[in-house]
Amino acid sequence: MPLDYLTKMLSPDDIAGHIERYQLEPKKQQFGSQAELIYRRGGFVASQVIWHDKLPRAMDFARQQIGRCVDKNISFQNGAVILARELEQPRGRFARRWHAPPGGLWGCLVHVGSLLEQARGLIPMAAGVACCRAVHDFGGTSAAIRWVNDILIDGRKLAGFLVESFTDPKFGEQYDLIGFGINLNNKIFPDELEGLAACLALAAGKEIDLKDFACSFFAHLRWELGRLYFDEDFWLQSGQYGRNNQYSVVSSWRSLTDTVGKRVAYGFDVIKNPLYKALVKGVQPDGSLLMQFDDGSEKTENAGEIRYLS
Repeated sequence: MPLDYLTKMLSPDDIAGHIERYQLEPKKQQFGSQAELIYRRGGFVASQVIWHDKLPRAMDFARQQIGRCVDKNISFQNGAVILARELEQPRGRFARRWHAPPGGLWGCLVHVGSLLEQARGLIPMAAGVACCRAVHDFGGTSAAIRWVNDILIDGRKLAGFLVESFTDPKFGEQYDLIGFGINLNNKIFPDELEGLAACLALAAGKEIDLKDFACSFFAHLRWELGRLYFDEDFWLQSGQYGRNNQYSVVSSWRSLTDTVGKRVAYGFDVIKNPLYKALVKGVQPDGSLLMQFDDGSEKTENAGEIRYLS
């Protein structure tokens, strides 16, 4: 079915062209010859783009397609992106409802896992960094990341991600499904989301070209996931893997977050069952939060979620 929110289909060549025009030279100035290597390592991102006018849920569709490939003894395309004009049954963490009408960027990236556990655990951070940078590119300059990858503007949620990982029982292949929902031109929200959700068009004061934004987002994601592979290669080749390794994506995440220094409620499902309140003192090299209680004691959390209290 024709999509009325894009004039042309997004292709891998569009993303490569965006990198060439806008991102490669600044990266070369900062990283030298390593820049092209990093983009190459992340080149699988959006190596295939699958369009649908409407889907119930992109992550469920991805699982179905992977299952069909497994049944036929063929490989699913690493980095394939499934996009839909709208989602009818979108869900976030803990099956929370997400509003996904025409006007936003809704979908799922399939990563066929070859990262080791340490770097693989940073995929959610990489997604948040890539999205926040793209939002900045399009005028959402006040956007910041709330741990681990919610993108907020003025305290309202603009974008969210959900990473679901599984191993197919037939071949033992590992998959990471990176689901994303980014409010771009969808300006009207249901009553339960009023005051809680933001859209980029209102924040930037202009309509957002969805194809251009998608190119920016996936280009940044190629860089961030490419850096995970690049850093992992370095630690393995140096014989230092697993020795409190520092990954570049965590440094980038720190530069884009407003979480550190905030007083927060913490829980695995923090809305229904907050476990405690604490001050966020910092972010550890593995992406976990360092929390400080009122009595000065500290605790590290590497799973769950937070909500700001101050």
